[in-house]
Amino acid sequence: MSGLFLSANSLNLLSNNYPMNKTCITLTLLGLLAAPALAQKKAVEKNFKEKEAIGHFTYLASDELMGRDPVRPEIELAEKYIAEQLKKYGASEIPGADGYYQNIPFRISSPPSTGKVTLADKNFTQGEDLLVLDGLAIEGDYPLVDIGFGLEEDFEGKDLSGKILISNVGAPNRISPADLFALGREKVVRAKEAGALGLIERFNIPSVPWQLVSNFLNRTTLGIDQGESSNLPYIWIKDLDNSLRDQLSEGKLTSTNLQIEGKNNRSITGKNIVAWVEGTDPQLKDECVLLSAHFDHVGVGTPDESGDSIYNGARDNAVGTVAVINAAKYFAKNPPKRSILLALWTAEEKGLLGSAYFAENPLVPLDKIIYNLNIDNGGYNDTSVITVIGLGRTSVDDEIISAVSEFGLEAIPDPSPEQGLYDRSDNVNFAKKGIPAPTFSLGFQAFDDEIQKYYHKPGDHVDNFDLDYAVKYWKSYILSAERVANWDQKPVWKAGDKYEEVSKKLYGDQ
Repeated sequence: MSGLFLSANSLNLLSNNYPMNKTCITLTLLGLLAAPALAQKKAVEKNFKEKEAIGHFTYLASDELMGRDPVRPEIELAEKYIAEQLKKYGASEIPGADGYYQNIPFRISSPPSTGKVTLADKNFTQGEDLLVLDGLAIEGDYPLVDIGFGLEEDFEGKDLSGKILISNVGAPNRISPADLFALGREKVVRAKEAGALGLIERFNIPSVPWQLVSNFLNRTTLGIDQGESSNLPYIWIKDLDNSLRDQLSEGKLTSTNLQIEGKNNRSITGKNIVAWVEGTDPQLKDECVLLSAHFDHVGVGTPDESGDSIYNGARDNAVGTVAVINAAKYFAKNPPKRSILLALWTAEEKGLLGSAYFAENPLVPLDKIIYNLNIDNGGYNDTSVITVIGLGRTSVDDEIISAVSEFGLEAIPDPSPEQGLYDRSDNVNFAKKGIPAPTFSLGFQAFDDEIQKYYHKPGDHVDNFDLDYAVKYWKSYILSAERVANWDQKPVWKAGDKYEEVSKKLYGDQ
């Protein structure tokens, strides 16, 4: 990276001619090799304004924004504020965007006033063991057809017109929350095209508590508006013991009665906030490093013991939003060799919707995005580390580890793989396309009580955040991004990673 290239023979020649100064020569070379890294760190330090960054942090996590819920009007304040910072700091608009926005057609769907489904002799009720996720009201008796997992091949050769379809949630080896929502959207489209009148999915994921699912989804929800397909009734029913599956296989379930009344839906426009900084290298500037974080949170909810009902989301994910804002400021003044793509996603808390929309409707060709350094957080319990979800899976890990160490921190891999965190954040929408995409998280050694104390809680405020650690975190993120953007190699997945093959399809042989 220094531009200094000395062969072994050259080094030997120097040593032989000046035998008394071998140690001096070695130290000089090490100093020359370390100089660029030191200069990068100094540039980050010089351009970073702590009070300004903390000001962004304080505003984005303030009560004024009411928890940055995409279905509340206050989300517009956050959108405007973030876009203004990107513009002020000199990041450019992306061609094809609406200024600094990517507009997203969203659909708000509220729970029905009445939600009942009868299957054989069992009644399912909204909020208890039934969730009506989308669609119009529907009442009556209808023939029922089992379509397995509802994959494309499960629809082939079947007469499904005028019928209610029933399937398993997700797909084989695809049962993460992101997969459940993404696959559900695909199944609804297929069902509508097949002339079906509704889709019921059996929820039978033992690792995800139904009560948690019900609490999260038995309220006004947000989804991508899919036109006519969104009018199809889309329902989850609790089947953790797979009793319905067994009845279906035995041919005992051939019809159903639905009573879905008082279903209200409306369309709104959501916004991802996007910008870019052009790289300096004539060839490498055609490649982009995507820096991203979601800026939404969960809004207003159940009050805590103090009566606070605003979920401010300082840790999740105002701190990450500020990291990307700071990166925009730094790279606009110090552009690296590769171009920098900046994205603040909306509706992550609603099912990774903003990033999913961009991944399906990219403003930059996906094969030009060579890496995504995403940010998402639940909280921290160790201020000596940065937890990188996905560390150990790509060729660029050493650059991240080295950059983080410059600020006295240690980069560690995911200590809680049982939580499935890699598949619960926006990075996964790009990994599934083949783009190497870790998530740069606040330091935690376990997803323990200290994390749960603030995770999706009203108490997640700036005033109980270690701001000295926040500053190190922000600087580490910028330097990590710079190392990747200037790296003399193109990041790749480690051999055998589950995303390696799709990555080869995206980029071709590298």
